[in-house]
Amino acid sequence: MDGAHLWQAFAPALEEFESAWTDPRHTAIELPPVDVNRVLADRYLVEPPVRLTRELVWDMELRKAWDPLTYIPYVVSEARSWASTALPPNSRRHLRWSIQKAWISEARGRVLEEVHTDLDAQRIVFLGHAQLPGPDGTQLYADAYQPLFHVEHAVGGTTTAPTNRWRIVVLTGAPDTRYRAPFDTMVEAGWLPGFLEIYLTRDLGVTLHRR
Repeated sequence: MDGAHLWQAFAPALEEFESAWTDPRHTAIELPPVDVNRVLADRYLVEPPVRLTRELVWDMELRKAWDPLTYIPYVVSEARSWASTALPPNSRRHLRWSIQKAWISEARGRVLEEVHTDLDAQRIVFLGHAQLPGPDGTQLYADAYQPLFHVEHAVGGTTTAPTNRWRIVVLTGAPDTRYRAPFDTMVEAGWLPGFLEIYLTRDLGVTLHRR
């Protein structure tokens, strides 16, 4: 991988994501936007009462992008981020590795990601890579326990009625419905994503009880 690619700004990173998203060989999954305050009011008892703003949901996304071990421990068992760099016009890029549970099995392996953050549009693109330079310059390699994947997390809605948005594209050789099943189950359950529950309890200090 050449240096120019590694230091790309947000627009080319999003273009790479969209190219993978529209590739008919890949498995593209888009979750319905989550109206976080509606779900919080309908499905939880919250003490003390809290209403999330768009800025708070974005704060959660920024924290999760840098520290996945804290915010998605049900998926990630080890993680490190490095090489945080500001890029024009108002974006940021860093690299990270993590040990993650596979999407459709109990296997675990190393995932390498190039993370691009658009601070104005409040969206983050995670591009999966087979190899990346590590914190000390040593080449790191992803484990081949599942296909590479790209992810987009974003905040939508309004200042007082934010939505959590999530897209995943798995770089399969042909569409594979097995990757959709866990997300369909999650949507049907109707809870907030686990990372939002963790943010509410850890960073906002509220107690949540599922109804």
